[in-house]
Amino acid sequence: MGQSKIKETKWRAPMGRDAMETRAMSKTILVTGPDLDPAAARLVTENGYSTVHTPAYADSAVISEYLQQTKAEGIVSRMGRVDAAVMDAAPQLKVISKHGVGVDNIDIQAAAERGIPVLVATGANAVSVAEHAIALLLAAVKRILPLDEGLRAGRWEKPGFSGREISGSTMGLMGMGAIAQATGRIAKGLGIDLVGFDPYAPDSAFENLGVTRCASFEDMLERTNILSLHCPLTDQTRAILNAEALARMPAGGYVINTARGGLIDEAALVAAIQSGHLAGAGLDTFASEPPAADHPFFAMPEIVLTPHIGGVTRQAGARVGVDAVRGIFQILSGAPVAPERIINRKLLAAAQADMASVEK
Repeated sequence: MGQSKIKETKWRAPMGRDAMETRAMSKTILVTGPDLDPAAARLVTENGYSTVHTPAYADSAVISEYLQQTKAEGIVSRMGRVDAAVMDAAPQLKVISKHGVGVDNIDIQAAAERGIPVLVATGANAVSVAEHAIALLLAAVKRILPLDEGLRAGRWEKPGFSGREISGSTMGLMGMGAIAQATGRIAKGLGIDLVGFDPYAPDSAFENLGVTRCASFEDMLERTNILSLHCPLTDQTRAILNAEALARMPAGGYVINTARGGLIDEAALVAAIQSGHLAGAGLDTFASEPPAADHPFFAMPEIVLTPHIGGVTRQAGARVGVDAVRGIFQILSGAPVAPERIINRKLLAAAQADMASVEK
């Protein structure tokens, strides 16, 4: 990667060596991906910092080079992986703030071991993602895309058509965080009953929304016509929706995923739909992004696909961007941060305890 690729917000000309050195001496926040919302960008400027952006989906080596060149003290993580090697290349790095809530692209254990808090913008994009989950559901169940395609091709497919109501169906919420709760509220307005599973959520998260709490993931699957995924991707949840899990769902069900693609065994989902056990799916995320051009999902009209844009709205972008940036400046200034926003707080505490025991 050449130095001329580095860019600062609102500035697109190539940077020469003198300009590079000036930026490196300035107070900088590195954004791994596209521009921040103007409200977030103003907050950066008001705090006396500037932003530098990596290319979209930059790999760890590229992010490391940007950190070394800019001496950025904080990262707003949008795209690309921030791993131990990235952190070791930037001893000046003090905080990583996720532009959203999914941190599977950040090694939070490595961050904790280096004393770096990882922040999330809890709830900031919940409404946007929830609306998108319901849009995927309606598009899949009502077969909007194939019907639209047929009509544009000159086919009038009303004779013999038989649709389906979603009112009276049961939606299973895997995870009961802010996005799941927002999705559930909209679903209830459509006459959908709610069940859910989240071993970490308090009873109040279920009770306040009238969600029946299931004792296990398997129990929820057996009661679910529509499965909506809202849990983080971890070693425990990776490919949790596999062939065995899908077989537990009642015939004719749907899967909606606005969380992380790695939650689903994609080959198993394809097989379940091809066999007729499931009726379809609506997916905004994929195990590998972007998916390969020959991915089997593209050949299946029963699956509605969007490019991981559930939370990409003007309103959510402003809230998430401002929360992400504000969190960085709270950490840098020593101001208090809500504990629930520090996603690796327990790992940080454990790492500090280990260090203290060593020093003794």
